[in-house]
Amino acid sequence: MLNSKEIFTISSQKQFEKIALKVFRHQYENNLVYQEFCDYLKVEKHSVKSLSQIPFLPIQFFKSHAVVSSQEAIQETFTSSGTTGIITSKHLVTDVSFYEQSYRLAFSTFYGNIEDYVVLALLPSYLERTGSSLIYMVKDLIELSNNEHSGFYLNNYDELISKLIELDESGQNVLLIGVTYALLDLIEQQNFQLKNTIIMETGGMKGKRKEMIREELHEVLCSGFGVSSIHSEYGMTELLSQAYSLGNGLFECPAWMHVLIRDTEDALTYVVDGKTGGVNVVDLANINSCSFIATQDLGKKQPNNSFEILGRFDHSDIRGCNLMVI
Repeated sequence: MLNSKEIFTISSQKQFEKIALKVFRHQYENNLVYQEFCDYLKVEKHSVKSLSQIPFLPIQFFKSHAVVSSQEAIQETFTSSGTTGIITSKHLVTDVSFYEQSYRLAFSTFYGNIEDYVVLALLPSYLERTGSSLIYMVKDLIELSNNEHSGFYLNNYDELISKLIELDESGQNVLLIGVTYALLDLIEQQNFQLKNTIIMETGGMKGKRKEMIREELHEVLCSGFGVSSIHSEYGMTELLSQAYSLGNGLFECPAWMHVLIRDTEDALTYVVDGKTGGVNVVDLANINSCSFIATQDLGKKQPNNSFEILGRFDHSDIRGCNLMVI
């Protein structure tokens, strides 16, 4: 059985692929849903010799099946947000320490010591429900920042505005992490000129506003906050790892996470760098669930392994992955 030390100390692509194959075999043997999916595709465990041969489980399975690769008790159940009547995803987590190690190490990789920041969170739609993995992460980061000014804000915009201006003018490094529509609401109430603050959007209008393309959105946010770039976090309920964009719309993964771009016409083949396709995510931290997930996002990859998110598939099932009969 793999331990977290192997996963979180990966230092090369070769090592990543070697561990990914070990995780694949472990999950094939211990995750009945994933095993049945592989069998349905007629993929035998011993025939898989490379990353590109590993089957990726369509993300919709998290709405209808218990996707677990462990016999241990469930410690946390993370759920996706959804409008009334929509079936939400459930991520059953048997060892939440893998999640904690993943987001803590990823944050320090991209941003340094969390104690160097005041963490302000504007995540109303997430705070107003239970089971959000994003709230779990941000709450922990707030506590780890060890700063009395760190905290969550719901609809108390006036308080957040004065706090943000005061901290930024004092020279304090600030990280404001917010759901997209709430950040737009904030700059409609106040025009900022921030010098020491990172604005990180987590994506999503949550039905509150019209969707915008990234370039337009970031232009509006840059102008409203008076910053030169907008950072982004790419994560989801079904994953235990996040990728980050430091301001140019290009996301980078921590060493135990990897993205491949599949052909939209044939879900079992991959496209070349620079071409748009469906986003497949390898998340080795997700060892007790499924580490190989075919998302409903559209994206493209660059030669240096960074990637862009360009949108979503429509609400129909992913073409070539309509295997929910299992």
